[in-house]
Amino acid sequence: MACYFKPLMEKLQNYIDGKLIAPKSNEYFDNYDPASGKVYSLIPDSSIEDVALATAAAKRAFPIWSKMSIQERSDIMLKIASLIEERSEELAAAESRDNGKPLKLASTVDIPRAQANFHFYGTGILHWASESHSMGDLALNYTLREPIGVAGCISPWNLPLYLFSWKIAPALATGNTVVAKPSEVTPYTAYLLSKICIDAGLPDGVLNIVHGTGPKAGAAIIEHDDIPMISFTGGTTTGEWIARAAAPKFKKLSLELGGKNPNIIFADCDFEEMMKTTLRSSFANQGQICLCGSRILVERSIYDRFRTEFVSRVKDLKVGHPSEQVNLGAVVSKPHMEKILSYIEIAKTEGGTVLCGGERVKVAGHEEGYYLAPTVIEGLDQSCRTNQEEIFGPVVTIAPFDSEEEALEMANSTKYGLASSVWTSDLKRAHRVAKDIHAGICWVNCWLLRDLRTPFGGVKSSGVGREGGFEAFDFFTEPKNVCIRY
Repeated sequence: MACYFKPLMEKLQNYIDGKLIAPKSNEYFDNYDPASGKVYSLIPDSSIEDVALATAAAKRAFPIWSKMSIQERSDIMLKIASLIEERSEELAAAESRDNGKPLKLASTVDIPRAQANFHFYGTGILHWASESHSMGDLALNYTLREPIGVAGCISPWNLPLYLFSWKIAPALATGNTVVAKPSEVTPYTAYLLSKICIDAGLPDGVLNIVHGTGPKAGAAIIEHDDIPMISFTGGTTTGEWIARAAAPKFKKLSLELGGKNPNIIFADCDFEEMMKTTLRSSFANQGQICLCGSRILVERSIYDRFRTEFVSRVKDLKVGHPSEQVNLGAVVSKPHMEKILSYIEIAKTEGGTVLCGGERVKVAGHEEGYYLAPTVIEGLDQSCRTNQEEIFGPVVTIAPFDSEEEALEMANSTKYGLASSVWTSDLKRAHRVAKDIHAGICWVNCWLLRDLRTPFGGVKSSGVGREGGFEAFDFFTEPKNVCIRY
């Protein structure tokens, strides 16, 4: 725990052309510890000049990196993975402090996944194959998949190193160079990754990390003419702006955006297993995961039993400082805490009943921290704002349904379509419902059970494109058909 409480007040630096450097303006802004509400480090306020410097470095490095053998690239990526594993304790402590999530969660989920991302794509590139198509005695067609150039990778604050590395790793594995921006709310583990890349011997300019705000540094990456592809995870409104800005430049886009995910619970479910998982899928990472099941739909015959048991267990969840043995830590920032609280008030005006939670929690010794009680609301129509808009916090709604058809109608009633969960012992029903839910992912009798080989992404307003598996390799490369006549 000493690492967590170590006073830092350090000025973070950009990682450009293999070096840690200050922003051109030499200006910084505050980085807050959500658990205490206090500033503990300073973030570079980078601008278009810093992005231009990073992009120029990435362009210079591209011919070298892209022509390096697959085995050489793989070896460097596996070295990065190894160093993440070696420094996992330091990285987990930094992630917990920067984000407010429980240290146990950062230690068991976030940092192991970041290590796995580099390892998976570092080894996956060795086994990736292209297609060939024979035209009998006439000709042979084969597909070359070639790196494109400089990739712009912009990641969110909820799973900082987890999602940052998920974008960077496949881009690098396929021979591209990268200009990346972590969220300005949670920049610290990206800064530590810079140091790891230096120690791993990553060639200068292959990965460049520019810190700063979305309107300045982020927009400069999106609009730069020498960055032909953008991978972005974040809010749907920002995604809409990126799509508009990138379209006239014909950039490749991968946009993983918001979610308002249904958790459909049928009466024939394994009740205890469902209950344990639903607690987790509702409030993991303080509900700040795009995959959390924020709309819980329960078959009417077990609705009363579910409500009583669920609310009782939610009230038993412990909210506290992330370094302690708690279920929920702090939400990521004061503005985000205020946004969540405002939605709880909206739910009340819409006729919802708060069954538990709904208020800020004062943690002894950390009274200025951004803590919220896990909140359960019932009595709301699916068309109301609370059920239609992404809150992204420890807030769920519960509602009954009477038939499979009604459950699907309720589940599909939002503009989002990222993830869903279905709880049933009926195999035929599981297949039917999974097929008819408008979402990119459907978990049956589980939640957040991820295989890195599978495609990840949403439909409707939840995004464009797919991440994960070889789909990521496809995104970061351009296919070329070669036809050879015999």
